[in-house]
Amino acid sequence: MRALLILLFTLGLLVPVYADVAGHAAAAPAAKAGKVIKVLPLWLDQQGRTATSPSLFDRDAYQFYLLNHTNEISAIRYDVLWVVAQDPEAKLRVRAELRGVGNAGVPKFKTLETAIPPGSCKQWTSLTLDGDDFKQFGAIVAWRVTLWNHDDQIGEQQSFLW
Repeated sequence: MRALLILLFTLGLLVPVYADVAGHAAAAPAAKAGKVIKVLPLWLDQQGRTATSPSLFDRDAYQFYLLNHTNEISAIRYDVLWVVAQDPEAKLRVRAELRGVGNAGVPKFKTLETAIPPGSCKQWTSLTLDGDDFKQFGAIVAWRVTLWNHDDQIGEQQSFLW
């Protein structure tokens, strides 16, 4: 009898949890499901390199070197790993919004955006701020990367200070 009461009590606790999870899964249509998995902000040197060899350790060490030798930096590239549910009608875009501080403490804002070819469901996409735009932008303080399907935002990742 005691075991039966414990079983019924346990099931009574699980039913609302299961109903809540099932309700959220049903509310989000599969065609709009998407996520920004990872964002890697990488400094580029004058030759457009993020590292001097293919090693991840070397990349991290070279990024540290570039951060301490800012006169050798020519651009910043945001490598974005994203995933979406398969949808042939999807019109996907990746957008990076940057906040910075220019000369004399003037706030700066820049948006980088690129379209994603149809049929893709998981891949890396790169967004680069270079040339005169990079030189005039100043120090980057915060960033936010979003994933869009038509006019609907379906994924987002942001820096700590956003």
